[in-house]
Amino acid sequence: MTTADGAGTREAGVAREEAQLVALRAGDAAAFGELVDRLNGSLLRLARMYASNPAIAEEVVQEAWIGVIQGLDRFEGRSSLRTWCSRIVINIARTRAAREHRQIPFSAFDDPSAGAEPAVEAERFLPASDPEWPGHWVSYPARWDEVPEERALARETRDLIDAAIADLPPSQREVITLRDVNGWGADEVCNALGISATNQRVLLHRARARVRRSLERHLVPGETSMGQVDGGTAAFR
Repeated sequence: MTTADGAGTREAGVAREEAQLVALRAGDAAAFGELVDRLNGSLLRLARMYASNPAIAEEVVQEAWIGVIQGLDRFEGRSSLRTWCSRIVINIARTRAAREHRQIPFSAFDDPSAGAEPAVEAERFLPASDPEWPGHWVSYPARWDEVPEERALARETRDLIDAAIADLPPSQREVITLRDVNGWGADEVCNALGISATNQRVLLHRARARVRRSLERHLVPGETSMGQVDGGTAAFR
C-alpha cells in the first residue's frame, strides 16, 4: 500500500523537477550546473558501457550535454530528466561505437526473444524419460551462502563480475548494468533503452544467469557450468 508520506515525497520530487525544467528552459546557468553535478557521474558510467576508454566516454557525455541544451524545448516530460539525459547518452554512444566499427552493431540491440539461449543449461535437469524425477535438477546451483565472506567480497571476485558483465551481449550488458550496478528501476530502464517490459525482464534474467555461471566456476571449487562437482554428479541437497 502506498503511504501518504511516500506519495508526498514523489509529489515533491515531481514539483522540484518541474521547477528545475522551467529554470533550464529559461537559461538559468545555476540550474544547469546543478543538473550536471547531479547526473554527470552516472552518465559517464553509462557511456563507459560503449566507449573503448574513459576519454571517449567523456566526449560522449559532453556531446550529450550539448544535446540536452538544444533539446530542452522538445522535452515533453514523459520521463524523468535523468532518463531523458541517459537516453541521449545511449544514442550518441551507440552511434559513435558503430561509426568506429566496434563490436556493437545496431542489430545487436534487436528483440532478444527469438532464438536466444536458455537461462539454465538443459543438462542440469533430468530428462522427461526419467522414471522418478522428470524435469528435476540433476544438481542444484551452488550455495553461495557457504562461501567465506572474505572471498565473496574480494577484489578478485569483483573483477570477475565486471569481466563477466563486459563479456555479455550488448543488450544484456545494458540492462544488468543499469539495474544491478546503477540501481535503476525496471520502468526507467525500459524508458531509457526504448524496450518493452517483457524484453527487459528477459534480458535481465539471461544476463544474471550468465554472470552467475561465471561466479559458480570461480567461487565453488570443481564446479562446472553443468553442475558437475569433482568429476561426478552432485547429489540432491
